Amino acid sequence: MRYVSTRGGVSEMPFCDAVMMGVGSDGGLLVPVAIPNVKDALPRYQGLSYPALAFEIMRLFIDDIPEDILRSLIEKSYETFDDPLVTPLVQVGDIHLLELFHGPTLSFKDLALQFLGNVFAYIPQETRLNILAATSGDTGSAAIASVQGQPEINIFVMFPEGRTSSLQEKQMTSLLSDNVWNIGIEGSFDDCQSILKSIFSDLEFKQKYNLGAVNSVNWARILAQVVYYFFIYAQLGAPEKFEVAVPTGNFGNIFAGYIARAMGLPISRFILATNQNDILHRFFTTGRYKRGEVHFSHSPAMDIQVASNFERYLYFQFASNTEKVKKFMSSFTRTGSASINFNTKTFDDVFASGSATDDESIDMIRHVHDATGYIMDPHTAVGVHVGKQLRNPAQPLVCLSTAHPAKFEEAMTRALPEETLVQDTLEQLRNMPTRKTVLKAEVDAVKAFIATCNQ
Repeated sequence: MRYVSTRGGVSEMPFCDAVMMGVGSDGGLLVPVAIPNVKDALPRYQGLSYPALAFEIMRLFIDDIPEDILRSLIEKSYETFDDPLVTPLVQVGDIHLLELFHGPTLSFKDLALQFLGNVFAYIPQETRLNILAATSGDTGSAAIASVQGQPEINIFVMFPEGRTSSLQEKQMTSLLSDNVWNIGIEGSFDDCQSILKSIFSDLEFKQKYNLGAVNSVNWARILAQVVYYFFIYAQLGAPEKFEVAVPTGNFGNIFAGYIARAMGLPISRFILATNQNDILHRFFTTGRYKRGEVHFSHSPAMDIQVASNFERYLYFQFASNTEKVKKFMSSFTRTGSASINFNTKTFDDVFASGSATDDESIDMIRHVHDATGYIMDPHTAVGVHVGKQLRNPAQPLVCLSTAHPAKFEEAMTRALPEETLVQDTLEQLRNMPTRKTVLKAEVDAVKAFIATCNQ
């Protein structure tokens, strides 16, 4: 399998080179030149363990890591999860929840970042690797957990200062390994993401400091997430069709499902769920992709107005026409808005979309708890709220449950004041020392910090 850029400026390259490039040198994102169809192999996937299934899916996209080594990297990536199924499917009332929070940092980001960290460690480096990440809450701790203490890797994590939950910040800033630097950016996650993309577009700086990306701009993140959509199918008992509701901000989680469906998985429809930062919902109902003001919420991982993986989706919907992608993204970068002649029946009717306010997500947490006893986090509640509104009752509905509820104390106290959520890993963080550096939302400030730490 070879990889190219959504903007046409990168020659075909193998998987490991794509991992190291992260963001395309032309500013685009890397995508496979083809998507394999595995429809006929679906019966063979039934009954496989999660690592075994991950190997079967990933090896179709990776041909420059020997299969025995790839298998061992995958097995190592998921041995730290606290559930033997890795991503168990749980029935809650009339829907199913796929629990993606059984990894070391209690969010779905672990499923991709444990794998990516092991891949980075496998790829030979001529100089020290400097990983740069931007996070709205969960990516940072998951990325740090995947590489902390590794002698040939530094990691720099940018997060919006004061805009993650207190426990999310603790998960990052209490990790004091010599190779870890946490950076509180005085702005929003979109500011962090913009800084990251600007730094990666400076090819001289990127090469000088051997920069690597762990955000979902890195194709390996998407590939690892494709796996659990196939595991849904297996745990449901191979249904003829099913729907998936996905709470999303950066479009990575749902785009992985889009790839799984293109590979032959019988997902009839995706229900895209956003909070009040609803740029994706507005696109899928109007055809206009327009940046708005970031609204901070109880579901901070979705407080995003620029969904980086959306460009990959456009590439496939535009039939790999890189000129169309460049024109669309150029308009968006220049004006904050871009449009297509939109008709869901001709562009893409596999997506339905909706949004939920903080009040609606809090109400859903309370409602599900009262009805079933199950406690979900505010991001999952956004997905369930929208999923229940838009579902086809004739098909199974699965909602992705993206994080452990104990990570969001303020929201959970508001929703369920009578409940005390205790999670041992998080409780151990409360009195731990922390370390971070606060910087202005300026590209040069972050570059200077990286340079200083590499002296």
